[in-house]
Amino acid sequence: MLTTLAVENYRSLRDLVLPLSRLTVVTGANGSGKSNLYRALRLLADTSRSGAVAALAREGGLPSTLWAGPEKVGRAVREGRTPLQGTTRSKPVGLRLGFTGDDFGYALDLGIPPQDEKSAFNRDPEFKRECVWSGSVLRDKALLADRAGPMVRTREQSGAWGAEAYRIAPTDSMLTSFADPRVSPEVLVVREQIRSRRFYDHFRTDAEAPARQVRVGTRTPVLDHDGADLPAALRTIEEIGDSDALHTAIDNAFPGSRLSVRSGDDGRFELEFHQHGLLRPLSAAELSDGTLRYLLWVAALLSSRPPQLLVLNEPETSLHPSLLPALATLIATAAERTQVVVVTHARDLVRAVEASTDDASLLELEKELGATVLADAPGILDRPPWHWPKR
Repeated sequence: MLTTLAVENYRSLRDLVLPLSRLTVVTGANGSGKSNLYRALRLLADTSRSGAVAALAREGGLPSTLWAGPEKVGRAVREGRTPLQGTTRSKPVGLRLGFTGDDFGYALDLGIPPQDEKSAFNRDPEFKRECVWSGSVLRDKALLADRAGPMVRTREQSGAWGAEAYRIAPTDSMLTSFADPRVSPEVLVVREQIRSRRFYDHFRTDAEAPARQVRVGTRTPVLDHDGADLPAALRTIEEIGDSDALHTAIDNAFPGSRLSVRSGDDGRFELEFHQHGLLRPLSAAELSDGTLRYLLWVAALLSSRPPQLLVLNEPETSLHPSLLPALATLIATAAERTQVVVVTHARDLVRAVEASTDDASLLELEKELGATVLADAPGILDRPPWHWPKR
């Protein structure tokens, strides 16, 4: 389980260190930085698949994603005695992401590469530092793999650093270019942990949505990100997953209704939603947007192959308020098997989750001089311990 998430200089996340629990609900007003936090988590996941540079490019490149405010904000500015203005930068430009878990910690530092007049790729960020360590806090003695620039060194079983340093491309993560079980098995473990994380947001429910189409189905323990294999995923839960939780989730949201999946001779799977008072079942093409979206969340949250971490972005979208208690119960059920982070601005969902379980922790974000901060935070000394690797 992840215990701490740290982000520095990513959009409005100038310096944010958050504690994570088994079920964490992140909320806040529009513009408070919730979406940036979700993107930061996804960017970490992209790193494990050599996709960090491409993901940043889709956002306009590293310069477009960096914190746009001053490096430091003095007390006089915070108290409103002097206006906000730029200051001389004392630290190198960089975007830093990291986390600690029950076993390992990981951190990366992306920076601007040396400019080459002959190159067309001067906007591609480089990995300046990258570290994997054991325990909850980065310390020199806890380091297991350490990357500075293009060079990577690893610690041997004796505790000493290996005599050989390895060179990798400056735009590649050591999670992908150096995940060798013979040299550093811990890097491979961290990579696979990150890759197992699952993200869902904004399922399509329009008339042409993939979830409304009839398709050939195969056993599907993990719902695809676009929901195209929804019938197969639900049938998989019915056969090899928690079928009782599936039926409970349907009855909680639509009392007296039941769900079935019909498999034709041609191998195509089709949803059949049996609603109280109707003489025939409804197909996916006939379901309302809210009903279809709820069924998508059922398939995602009751997966027969739960991930290490499941992150949901605004799952309340298109749902009627009457469905939020059922969704909250579904989220609490999923949190019994996997760690869940929910990003939402719906107060009704927050209250429903808190009513469904005693294990949920609430993190409310707000803006302070343009930077995302944790609301009602007691002070920087009281946040989770965190140290960034230095360049």
